[in-house]
Amino acid sequence: MAETKTTVTAATAKASSHQPTKSSNLFAALAVPICLVIGFLFFFFVLGNPANFQGNNPDGHPIDSGIGKWFGTVYKGGLVVPVLISVLLVCLTFVIERFLYLSKAKGKFSGSELVRKVQYHLANKNVDAALAECDKQKGSVGNVLKAGLKKYKEMVTNSELDTDQKILTIKNEIEETTALELPMMEKNLVFLSTIASVATLLGLFGTVLGMIKAFSAMSSGGAPDSAQLALGISEALINTALGIGTSAIAIIMYNFFTTNIDSITYAIDESGFTLTQSFAANHK
Repeated sequence: MAETKTTVTAATAKASSHQPTKSSNLFAALAVPICLVIGFLFFFFVLGNPANFQGNNPDGHPIDSGIGKWFGTVYKGGLVVPVLISVLLVCLTFVIERFLYLSKAKGKFSGSELVRKVQYHLANKNVDAALAECDKQKGSVGNVLKAGLKKYKEMVTNSELDTDQKILTIKNEIEETTALELPMMEKNLVFLSTIASVATLLGLFGTVLGMIKAFSAMSSGGAPDSAQLALGISEALINTALGIGTSAIAIIMYNFFTTNIDSITYAIDESGFTLTQSFAANHK
């Protein structure tokens, strides 16, 4: 009974050490509203700066040259533009956050290199040296291998279980640790996958609004209002460009991160196979 309680306590402690921290969850919760505020402030006070328009009038045409021309043109895209800017900022925020985390998860050197070093030390029956290599790697592969090696070391001195049971125990330990590592690597990728589709829809929505303005100008009595017609088409195209551009960034980075996660996962699987095979070979 005491042994079971100890095992449960150890498992709980391990799970707790891999759970997202409160600061990480707070970051995810605050990122979206903060980006929305920044997006709208940028739209009204930077893009909508009167200096970007002829006669210092935001209702007029953008100035003819300089960066103010581009700012004024984007401002004319309408109220969907600040939403798209906010979505772009959210996208970039989580791209940077995932890039930093996955760079850390890869460790100081590659997982395949760590597996080779551990395999060498296990062949020489030096488990402590293998554990030291995991500490040096400091990545997800190192974390999984370290947990497996600790159980490996424990099984070496275990006289109650047979070899097959020991191998199964090591394998279960590796699978449990892997199950705790993977969610941390995939955390927040849902933002990028959502933005990949939502940004395009928002761009399309802004395009439709712009075209409505353009056709309204054409359908007005008398000669079409060329200024309103141009404004409507401009709004449509600006929203299209922002929506497609944001969506493209989200798709590219989502695929980049999932490819990196697959690579780490493969190294973890390889490490688990190596560990169990080494135990089987050294303790027949």
